[in-house]
Amino acid sequence: MLVEMTELLGRQIYTPDGRLLGEVDNVVVDVDGTKIDGLYVGETSPMLVDESRPTNVPYRWVAAVNDVVLLKYFPKRVSLKKAPARPSADEEAAVPAR
Repeated sequence: MLVEMTELLGRQIYTPDGRLLGEVDNVVVDVDGTKIDGLYVGETSPMLVDESRPTNVPYRWVAAVNDVVLLKYFPKRVSLKKAPARPSADEEAAVPAR
């Protein structure tokens, strides 16, 4: 069954264990490879993604597309990595030079 890219927009995406991730807001296309690269979800479930952040689901994780999109893989939880805090200019000035 062939599905046009525009038909994917608005379809709900479910994880392998049946949890709703969100809806397809856009399709990411690899123009050079002429294939779908991923599905962009603008508003994700806060139970699955920290702060309901937008995410791009790699298309290789898609198991089936019909009335909904079913994934064959999705992490238990997507967390944001916190970058280490950089010292402020005042704190750097307080450190003696060697």
